[in-house]
Amino acid sequence: MTIDELTVLIRKWSLERSLYTADPTKQALKLGEEFGELFEGLAKGDEELTKDALGDMYVVMTILAQQLGFNLEECIEIAYNEIKDRKGKMIDGVFVKESDLKEDE
Repeated sequence: MTIDELTVLIRKWSLERSLYTADPTKQALKLGEEFGELFEGLAKGDEELTKDALGDMYVVMTILAQQLGFNLEECIEIAYNEIKDRKGKMIDGVFVKESDLKEDE
């Protein structure tokens, strides 16, 4: 199944359960919970837990965007357009954008 097909199914699932009308603050808290599970999966080297957490985060973000009247794909496009031409370098395994680099780095 494609990501587009899955996203449609997630939205439909949310509609069927009236989640799309729920409090977005609660959905944001759910995202934090799933984020914690991601860290747990990474810390334990648990590939299945890590995959599950990433998938859960996508589901939660899809529903959160829906609750806010946004389209997650549009949000992703905005983020991509912001980073697509970004330059920088890796420092200790972290990408640091050019505007945040100090002159001596």
